[in-house]
Amino acid sequence: MTSIAQRQELQAKIWKIANDVRGSVDGWDFKQFVLGTLFYRFISENFTNYIEGGDENVNYPNYPDKHITPEIKDDAIKTKGYFIYPSQLFVNVAKTANTNPNLNTDLKAIFDAIESSANGYPSEPDIKGLFADFDTTSTRLGNTVEAKNSRLASVLKGVEELNFGNFEDNQIDLFGDAYEFLISNYAANAGKSGGEFFTPQHVSKLIAQLAMHKQDKVNKIYDPAAGSGSLLLQAKKHFDNHVIEEGFYGQEVNHTTYNLARMNMFLHNINYDKFNIALGDTLRNPHYGDEKPFDAIVSNPPYSIKWIGDDDPTLINDDRFAPAGVLAPKSKADFAFVLHALSYLSSKGRAAIVCFPGIFYRGGAEQKIRKYLVDNNLVETIIAVAPNLFYGTSIAVTLLVLSKHKTENKVQFIDASGENFFKKATNNNMLTDEHIDKIMELFDSKLDVEHVARSIENRKIAENDYNLSVSSYVEAKDNREQVDIKQLNAEIAKTVEKINALRISIDEIIKEIEA
Repeated sequence: MTSIAQRQELQAKIWKIANDVRGSVDGWDFKQFVLGTLFYRFISENFTNYIEGGDENVNYPNYPDKHITPEIKDDAIKTKGYFIYPSQLFVNVAKTANTNPNLNTDLKAIFDAIESSANGYPSEPDIKGLFADFDTTSTRLGNTVEAKNSRLASVLKGVEELNFGNFEDNQIDLFGDAYEFLISNYAANAGKSGGEFFTPQHVSKLIAQLAMHKQDKVNKIYDPAAGSGSLLLQAKKHFDNHVIEEGFYGQEVNHTTYNLARMNMFLHNINYDKFNIALGDTLRNPHYGDEKPFDAIVSNPPYSIKWIGDDDPTLINDDRFAPAGVLAPKSKADFAFVLHALSYLSSKGRAAIVCFPGIFYRGGAEQKIRKYLVDNNLVETIIAVAPNLFYGTSIAVTLLVLSKHKTENKVQFIDASGENFFKKATNNNMLTDEHIDKIMELFDSKLDVEHVARSIENRKIAENDYNLSVSSYVEAKDNREQVDIKQLNAEIAKTVEKINALRISIDEIIKEIEA
């Protein structure tokens, strides 16, 4: 079976588990149990492979817990970041799931033990709270212990039956792909509440390529609004044959989504010492200031959310916002995220940010921030993409690419919103690899293409009140039918002659009748 066929079969089975088991439980809530079980199986098998080390004579799941020495445990935690005893492994718990009257409390104890195994080690902040949203005692699973156990057993047995292939055959990413598939399907069916933190893989791929264009290696990659980590993971995939020297960094304000992002790192085989995901408000309480600058920044921050803005007089002196001389409006924090990303960007890198289109033409503080960006030659490219690419919103968003190493005082504008730049799908439009390649070719060449791309001098943008809307500089192609005016006038003249002749005939008939 090819990897594509295996992946499709896997995804179909996972979606069936989710639909069969959830019953009266809301699908968006119940995803935590499916995703949590998927994650539990992954780290169990991953840890087993580490302990066994490819030795066929070692069978870790059958190893007695009491034979684990403190030295074995200590060494494993230092390497993997956590420890799982044989009795706690997914394979052993799933084996007796249907007959275990204490399944829900046993699972809670196991999850607590896995998390606490990292206490006092460098991995503690990366492991702590990973299973917080997998509440095995929740009433969402049922009102009785029997009902809870029945649902949990169904999920465990369903995930147990999934065929992920052999780790040694490089199929490990099937876990991550299945995980992202499940998130995307719930997001697609949950509307805005589900899709607001998930950037579809095809859009993530474009953003990652924009941020890392022509960089053979980067020191580290950062997402100030990390969501479930999909943008950072696309960066990993894009850089499989290159070097990411110091790993993946991100910050996320939503606790549930923060846990998803950390799980997603593990699911894509990124070890705890290669990622740093922080919980908190990026604008009010930013992390990783001591880690900057970053060679690559990718982000899809929330659109036009409220923030404290100038209600906090200290923010105007913040190193992130002070250079612009003005704060983003309190009702629209978009440019606050942009300026934050810019301040974390290295002199050799790029930031690629998904933006609400209104910020590129509105007046007031946003216009002043655009003036700062253009006058300091920090805007490399602005790309208008197709509508309906994201779950939960049909908005045609705009991609902003920032750079501190531009050689020309120009801004490139690309209109990639036409039908040649996206594929119509059932629920949402999507970008194929061919579409992404076309956009990247335009981005790389900086050549003017009629109705598609233009590079405009900064002084001309200043003369246009610092309007950065793509439609202001790239004229849309007129697809209306061309009309030959002379030919049309001639046809009208002939028609008028016929009408006049017909009127004369009618008048003569009427005269005869009246006579």
